[in-house]
Amino acid sequence: MSAPIPSIGVRIEGARLTYGGVRLFDGLDFALEGGRCTCLLGPSGVGKTTLLRLIAGLADPEPPTKLIAEDGGPLEGRVAYMAQQDLLLPWLGALDNVLLGPRLRGEAIGAAVVDRARGLLDAVGLGDRLRARPSELSGGMRQRVALARTLMEDRPIVLMDEPFSALDAITRLRLQEMAARLLAGKTVLLVTHDPLEALRIGHRIHVMAGQPAEIGPAISPEGTPPRPPDDPALLARQAELLRRLAS
Repeated sequence: MSAPIPSIGVRIEGARLTYGGVRLFDGLDFALEGGRCTCLLGPSGVGKTTLLRLIAGLADPEPPTKLIAEDGGPLEGRVAYMAQQDLLLPWLGALDNVLLGPRLRGEAIGAAVVDRARGLLDAVGLGDRLRARPSELSGGMRQRVALARTLMEDRPIVLMDEPFSALDAITRLRLQEMAARLLAGKTVLLVTHDPLEALRIGHRIHVMAGQPAEIGPAISPEGTPPRPPDDPALLARQAELLRRLAS
């Protein structure tokens, strides 16, 4: 494994963006704390995925939007994106899917790079399925390969768009724990519709609502992620979060 990359905070200032004739954001301010996991909830269509795409450089903002890395450097080249679907290439095995990013960039795939990819698959519990194609893997296994591929990018900022929503409850709990452990120290923005998921793995949780969208004040659960799903304090926070979502 490579040495840890210093964490980077991110600020979004005055974000404005129109999609399909609808003003999604207008003067939106938001901050991601460096080295922490921020979770974002809200109704479908409010603009959560668009905000991820904005930070990732996949959507063009309108003036006066500013995207600022707090170390003064560019965001370009320092962001990894994990989508809701695993997006694995069906003709490649698990190891080759994890190595896809370096190959697409034309980087040399030497022994050290392959060893790192193998190590990541081992870390997500798939060290014995290196050659298995997506059709030979369960949904949870495919998402673990996608998580390993995201980590292979070794970016300090990780954006995740409902990556575990299609999984059964037990697999989801296991992958939440795995993601919290493997993403520790990175600046993470996780979009989810699951309040318990946000409370288990987030350091700060926000609700996004309205049109144009606004982001409410943070809920900061006690303890270190991943938090146990049956913790009474966590369940009380879940009730508070559900009230915010309902309002």
